[in-house]
Amino acid sequence: MFDNINIHSSVPVYVQIENHVQFAVASGRLKPADQLPSIRELSEKLNVNPNTIAKSYRTLEVMGIVYTRRGMGVFINRTIGPKTIEDCRRRIVARLHEVVAEAKAAGMKAQEVKDVCTRSFAHDVDPYGEAPEDVLALAKPQAAAKK
Repeated sequence: MFDNINIHSSVPVYVQIENHVQFAVASGRLKPADQLPSIRELSEKLNVNPNTIAKSYRTLEVMGIVYTRRGMGVFINRTIGPKTIEDCRRRIVARLHEVVAEAKAAGMKAQEVKDVCTRSFAHDVDPYGEAPEDVLALAKPQAAAKK
């Protein structure tokens, strides 16, 4: 789950960590009462400052997604429910809407946007990683002209 944090992404590392937890909860990879890695363990694994991990965990706790048991660790909240999943999906749909609106404003056709989505979805990639070359190839004018 925390294998791919991209320090070069425009998304801050602490937000990437928060999002990875939320995505794992929404997809069912993390379930209520599952334990997250300790701050020290995750800090060493990702090679980031422990304060960054602590900030992510605090924010997740304020959001009600995790709870801390002193001396025991950080766990997914037992009361996590459909609302958390819906909130995550709502954020993603809103971002997709913005991207589609930008594509439309830039003159892209609906089929071009669908092609990018289909090709992107076919890849097993990290949310903050670089776009695969075959997806980026769709940005070239000749790719659009061939369709």
